[in-house]
Amino acid sequence: MNSRKTRIRLLICLLAAGAASCGRENEARHAVMETYANIAQAVYQDSLKTAVELQQAVDAFLNGPSAVTHEAVKQAWLRARIPYGQSEVFRFGNPNVDEWEIMVNSWPLDEGLIDYVAGSYEYEQGNPHARENLIAGTAPINADLLRSYHEKDGAEANVTTGYHAIEFLLWGQDFNHQPTDHGLRPYTDYVLGEACSNGNCERRRAYLKLVTELLVADLGRMAADWSDGLDSYRTRFLGQDPKIALRSMFFGMGSLSLGELAGQRMNAALLAGSQEDEHSCFSDNTHVDIETNLRGIRNVYLGVYTRVDGSILKGPGLTELVRTASEQVDQKMRSQLDDSAVRVGAIVQNAQAGIAFDQQILNEQGQATIRSAVAALRALTETIEAAARATGVDKLTAQGADTPLNSSDRPGA
Repeated sequence: MNSRKTRIRLLICLLAAGAASCGRENEARHAVMETYANIAQAVYQDSLKTAVELQQAVDAFLNGPSAVTHEAVKQAWLRARIPYGQSEVFRFGNPNVDEWEIMVNSWPLDEGLIDYVAGSYEYEQGNPHARENLIAGTAPINADLLRSYHEKDGAEANVTTGYHAIEFLLWGQDFNHQPTDHGLRPYTDYVLGEACSNGNCERRRAYLKLVTELLVADLGRMAADWSDGLDSYRTRFLGQDPKIALRSMFFGMGSLSLGELAGQRMNAALLAGSQEDEHSCFSDNTHVDIETNLRGIRNVYLGVYTRVDGSILKGPGLTELVRTASEQVDQKMRSQLDDSAVRVGAIVQNAQAGIAFDQQILNEQGQATIRSAVAALRALTETIEAAARATGVDKLTAQGADTPLNSSDRPGA
């Protein structure tokens, strides 16, 4: 009898210990989810802040077009890309970002839909709007027009809003007449009166002002979505099953690392030798896109984000959960994040030395540098998958279905 009571007490103790352990595990997972949501909120707030600064620079440029104000607004666009590039890790696993992103970051675009282009202009075959030139048209330039033409008739190259539409309006086409050239649109494209170059300056001014206003509005909606509120996406994200939330986090990291960054943004341009396939092709800012995308992956894994004002947001990251499950996998993940940063850094160093990404894909040394970075990102993705397995979330999709995380569900792989 005493033996039976002892066994019952032992079973109760074991169950209680298991419940306590499970509680601690869920508490740790929720802490990581909170950090993830905090970083998303901060990144989109910073993206909004720098977009507002871009809008102010656009207004100053339009109020007094000159070589000086033109350069200032281009620099504002470049600064705005730094926080936004770090936000892309929140795609793929978060449907609110996926559904919204096409309005702000779609590329490549058939720029002939927006404005004048060279006679040798290459565009998506079969796109009836590729040379429509809305700026040269007669339809009122308003939000309805731009929204209605964005991906019109299902053509993804019909891009009328977002960062890259603004980039084209500021830089113009990059003809690569000189290896160090980016787009060389003259500021006089925005001057009113007889000094207007290439015609339609008034409508071009209206388009630039409006498309920047739309970018600010779109970023404002996403910043609000990651803020506290009963109906916000942040609230829904934090309220879901922790395993599903963690799976979304790993899925976003792996999809950006392999399918999007190593695949679409680097290897596709490398294999095709196509300067039109680089991400920020008008400004030759692609190296910054690559570096900030990788930085976004690192932010989520380590639970750290450096804001545009220099302050640091920090909290429990995936690294803590992975280290608890497998110290070896965590060490490998950290090592490969560092290795990927070094190899991507070589692309950045080349660009800073005057050899832009669109030139690196055409010379042997640059190609080797890019291939090295692609290989590092592929290896990193394999370790992201190992980290997901270690934490027990690898057989969950972002929506919770019982399917594995593998190459078949990586967009662009």
